[in-house]
Amino acid sequence: MYKVAVVGDYDSIYGFAALGLETFPVSDVNETEKVFLELASGSYAVIYITEAAAAGIETAIDRYREQPLPSVILIPGISGNTGKGVESVKHSVEQAVGSDILFGDA
Repeated sequence: MYKVAVVGDYDSIYGFAALGLETFPVSDVNETEKVFLELASGSYAVIYITEAAAAGIETAIDRYREQPLPSVILIPGISGNTGKGVESVKHSVEQAVGSDILFGDA
């Protein structure tokens, strides 16, 4: 059975535990990359990662962009939204649909 993980700073992710998701608090780039790679190579189908945590490990995340699993979804943290999560989803939709769903092919 596949699982769902949430990675990021403790303050941003602790509430997800109440929803039954497994949380993995991280505090630096090295720890984030190590945890992410362990989760990605394990039985996790979805990995939510805060935009701030993902900022330091783009190369590791990119390795899984074209893979069917896990699905890596960037979420805002307590420090706010950087727009990277929306940009990532937009790019995925453009690949699947073949055009920009918000503005069409201009």
